[in-house]
Amino acid sequence: MAAGAVVHEMSPQLQKDPQNVGSQAFLPVLRPPDYYTQPSIGVLAAREGADGGYCSRVPDFVVGRDGYGKVKFFGETDVRWLDLGKIVKFERHSIAVYEDESVKPPAGRGLNKAAQVSLMLHLGSTALQGAELEGLVRKLRCITERQGAHFVSFDPSTHEWRFVVQHFSRFGLVEDDEEDDVVMDDAVIRADEKVEEPQVSPASVGLSHSLPAHLGLDPVKMQEMRTLMFSADEECVDFEAPLPFEKGYHGKDYLRSESPSSSARSSIHRPPLLGSAPKMGRKTSPMRKAPQGLLEYDATNSDLQLSGNILVTRRSRGFPVRTMKAEGFKLDMNHVTPLSGSYSANVVDAALFMGRSFRVGWGPNGILVHTGTRVGKPGNELSSIINLEKVALDRTVRDENDKVKEELIDLRFLSPLNLHKSLDHESTDVELGSCRIQTQKVLADRFSLPEICRRFIGILERQLDVPGLSTSSRVILMHQVTVWELIRVLFSDRVGGGNPHPLVDDEGEDMALDKKDLSSDVDPEASQLVRRAEFSYWLQESVCHRVQEEVSCLSESSNLEHILLLLTGRQLDMAVELAASTGDVRLAILLSQAGGSMVNRSDVARQLDIWKINGLDFGFIENERLKLYDLLSGNVQSAFHDLSIDWKRYLGLVMWYQLPPDTSLPVIIHNYEQLVNEGRAPYPVPVYIDEGPLEEAMDWSAGDRFDIAYYLMLLHANGEKLFGDLKTMFSAFASTHDALDYHMIWHYKAILEAIGTFNSNDLHLLDMSLISQLLCLGLCHWAIYVVLHMDHCKEFPHLQTNLIREILFQYCETWSTQSVQRQFIEDLGIPSEWMHEAMAIYFEYHGDPPKALDHFLNCSNWRKSHTIFMTSVAHSLFLSSKHSEIWNIAGTMEMHKSEIADWDLGAGIFIDFYTIRSSLQANTIGDLGTLQEKNDACRSFFSHLNESLSVWGRRIPVDARASYSKMAEELCGLLVSVPAEGSTPSVQMSCFETMLIAPIPEDMRSCHLQDAVSVFTYILSEAAT
Repeated sequence: MAAGAVVHEMSPQLQKDPQNVGSQAFLPVLRPPDYYTQPSIGVLAAREGADGGYCSRVPDFVVGRDGYGKVKFFGETDVRWLDLGKIVKFERHSIAVYEDESVKPPAGRGLNKAAQVSLMLHLGSTALQGAELEGLVRKLRCITERQGAHFVSFDPSTHEWRFVVQHFSRFGLVEDDEEDDVVMDDAVIRADEKVEEPQVSPASVGLSHSLPAHLGLDPVKMQEMRTLMFSADEECVDFEAPLPFEKGYHGKDYLRSESPSSSARSSIHRPPLLGSAPKMGRKTSPMRKAPQGLLEYDATNSDLQLSGNILVTRRSRGFPVRTMKAEGFKLDMNHVTPLSGSYSANVVDAALFMGRSFRVGWGPNGILVHTGTRVGKPGNELSSIINLEKVALDRTVRDENDKVKEELIDLRFLSPLNLHKSLDHESTDVELGSCRIQTQKVLADRFSLPEICRRFIGILERQLDVPGLSTSSRVILMHQVTVWELIRVLFSDRVGGGNPHPLVDDEGEDMALDKKDLSSDVDPEASQLVRRAEFSYWLQESVCHRVQEEVSCLSESSNLEHILLLLTGRQLDMAVELAASTGDVRLAILLSQAGGSMVNRSDVARQLDIWKINGLDFGFIENERLKLYDLLSGNVQSAFHDLSIDWKRYLGLVMWYQLPPDTSLPVIIHNYEQLVNEGRAPYPVPVYIDEGPLEEAMDWSAGDRFDIAYYLMLLHANGEKLFGDLKTMFSAFASTHDALDYHMIWHYKAILEAIGTFNSNDLHLLDMSLISQLLCLGLCHWAIYVVLHMDHCKEFPHLQTNLIREILFQYCETWSTQSVQRQFIEDLGIPSEWMHEAMAIYFEYHGDPPKALDHFLNCSNWRKSHTIFMTSVAHSLFLSSKHSEIWNIAGTMEMHKSEIADWDLGAGIFIDFYTIRSSLQANTIGDLGTLQEKNDACRSFFSHLNESLSVWGRRIPVDARASYSKMAEELCGLLVSVPAEGSTPSVQMSCFETMLIAPIPEDMRSCHLQDAVSVFTYILSEAAT
């Protein structure tokens, strides 16, 4: 269940034991590990704590079993006190609800209500199409409607059959008046037609594991033994085989008697494995048989007629079962495992040693456990090799030697997050019962954006100084610098001050724009040209290194090609100087006016046309010179039709030489977008593909991913229009080759959203990806910080709450042992009750009941506190004479005893003991009834002790009996020491009766009995005298 798969429920430990989250005893119970509920048991416990009575009105409650199906109960459902594992049972193609009629509630109560059932039909590998599919759907619909249910759908891709039932109660057959009523408890599918099962030779049967063969045993006979000996609950079903129709019992099913008392579940037929024990058929009875529970559909046989019964379970329609003697197998000596040779050294499937079955599973911290070939590696490996592989969530903080560098953790995660935290924030209170959290949102504007971008760039520049970085990592870092510069250029507004970079206008002249030229009085119409000039400068800076790399590869004689490359980077000064230095003054003059007036471009284009019309032989003109003329005329496509350049330079060529110099930036971007869509311009591929190099090969095709810089340009060009590529823009592949690295993308999104460029509440994948990275690095406090910045989702209003509690529970050992993290979490306003609850469960799991009790008390979980106090803490404290601690703990819980079950038989016993002991030690006689009252108090207390031992039973340790005995002994001693003056003999003898019912050792009871005899003798002698 993933990572995401991870956003809305509590940890797996909480799902398995709802008491771990301190839930009340009336929460539903679900013990089978492959069953699940929606919401999960852990989520139910959390919501019950936040909203009292939630479990009595759970909306659209779902119970399901992996691989079998699910049932969704409509409306609000009361799930209190339900043992879901006993009520709802999924089997192959079937579901049973309330098998036991004696416990079934009336219709509309409990789980006996309207519901939608979804069953997974295992139809093997057969693909259903055309008439075959239509025939199956038609039969399913007919059978469903005959039984009063409502057919919803059948999905041929997933083989999921859905239908709706109004309740799980008695249902009368309408097609046959001679049939009795049956109970509509199960959604079971069977066929009434007997079909001959295909004969499969034992040699063709392949077992899923190779252990029998390696041990020299016959796999077929081993399977026959298994079929005969194992119980129904342990049966493995061949999910790949087609579903045979069976009317009688076969193999193991034949051994199950079908008596009138058999339950619905025992009446469910399961298809035996192919090639199993010999099938024992029954003679056909002339009498009409009871309706069979329905549908084991064989998609390969269209002639079979499905039964007309769908949601029915037969009642008292069993046939006598013939017994058969199970015959064991005989070991063929030809297959004995040799004592020498390589055969006996074969590797046995190691998955057999990990349990009865094994499949791919996820462990903590991104651990993937599976057999066979490693992830992403070619070839076929033995399935007997079990691989434990960890998802590389921390690859971004590793150097070229694959070592984690603490310096990178600080610069790539801590420093950007601290910068984000230093910005202004807006808080929103979210009430969750008695607790409250504050969700946060960063505040920024377009005037402060340049300073924010500059601070992020400073952090990135410090990362470039870290030694040991790979080449690809440095490329990504430089790209992140250019992205922050682009964000500043596209989305910032000027409030005054100047531009730190010299800008170049479209005429080719330097724009010496100082501070006074770019003041707050800039004309709004001119601001578009200023932004265009800044974007032009950004393009020149971002492609400069590409131009220099290609120029360095040229020979000294390639002057014209050199000039052409300089023009792709808008390096006009160097191009003019190079042309002039070679004596080509006329070309230098043309170059000095490149990208300028449209009249000059049209003149060059007209001259080229004249040459073509007059039949000029272009063979006497260098090819590179013609390309220069085409470029100067504004014909970019003709100039670079046979040259490969990157997309940024091509965008610059369109902007500088093709479009008019007064074209606005959005028009330029849309023009390039159209060229890309038409395939006439290079795809704006991400930087790791464009520049590389990558340490590992990547599978990609042209056009399947674009660079984040291109998406930022489109976002700016769209203006106020809705931008539909947000998820693609903020995906990892738009920025880096690491599909799991979102550490900088999250900051892009946060700042752009803060300044109002877009508004979206469906980018939770971005948040969860960064949270996963932070948790992998042990930065739990920052993970919670990111959770608090997640956008509110109406469909999941408690998303942040569940995530925070999940992090606290799952990573308790990390944040609770680091004072910095714990204080940070407290400063974020996370309720202390959640932290104490997480630590309580952690210490309880690690077997430290005193600490667990202390934290349960601090989180006001009185029921769990009382349970731990009685089962693990109180009695050891009492035997250690730590009475003050017991008094303080019990006194704290006494104020909430109305919420605690069996208080009088639990911690209340200690309160009563100390109260009675104090009364007896006072030894005051105010009236004749004093001894009688104290005797009555002791008698009541001893009765509570005995009842407490009965109620708690095995849940309390052996020390409990010792502590109870010690209490009783002490009170008996004090009761004996009370003066008897003024009391009647009957009261005195009643005291001895009280002491005899106390839970004390037999030797002590014998002593009290002897004292009672002595006192009684004395009373008789006194009466005689």
